[in-house]
Amino acid sequence: MVSVMRSCIQSILKLVNCLIGMVGIAMVLYSIWLIRVWEREMGGFPFFEDDDDFTPWFIYTFLGLGITLSVITCFGHIAAETANGCCLYLYMLFIFLLLMLEAGVTADVFLNRDWEEDFPKDPSGSSDQFTGFVRSNFELCKWIGLSIVSVQGLSFLVAMMLKAIGPHPSYDSDDDYASDRAPLLKDVVHPPPYVVGNPVMGSRNNAWSIRITKKMNQANR
Repeated sequence: MVSVMRSCIQSILKLVNCLIGMVGIAMVLYSIWLIRVWEREMGGFPFFEDDDDFTPWFIYTFLGLGITLSVITCFGHIAAETANGCCLYLYMLFIFLLLMLEAGVTADVFLNRDWEEDFPKDPSGSSDQFTGFVRSNFELCKWIGLSIVSVQGLSFLVAMMLKAIGPHPSYDSDDDYASDRAPLLKDVVHPPPYVVGNPVMGSRNNAWSIRITKKMNQANR
């Protein structure tokens, strides 16, 4: 029963983790599209700008978040497959830090009316375009954001449940391997046990007596 429950929780964690990975890949693809737009308009890549005031921080941020989510997804798959305590603790730590970052940004946006002034000006204009899209489709973006946060919170809870159940017993004990090795020893002929003590000379004495008797019979003839 515990084994079936562990397998189900591992499958759920992998599924939820895949959703986080899809978000990360989408952010990386969007960042690549922004880089292509920058290259077409500016005639170069945004990674080689020496002027700090001309740095497209929005592209950097989106690309960094996408790569971070992708790395967390890979780490989560390893933790879900092995159910190792250390991997699960690190995965939960990453998810917790990500949730705290999102909560801080969300609180700043909703509680601070001048939140746009907290961010530097984006020379690529991508930040203004993204902000305009969110404002024009606020309900859609709100539900998308809530769904992403809910998936991350669910992955945290599922990882806690898997940590509480623990890894598969085969990772902790070698007793399960005895049944796998036993069939290899079925056809082995074991030698008879050795007895330590005085040798039994009964059979040799009987043979000697028979030979003496035969010689005496031949002599009498």
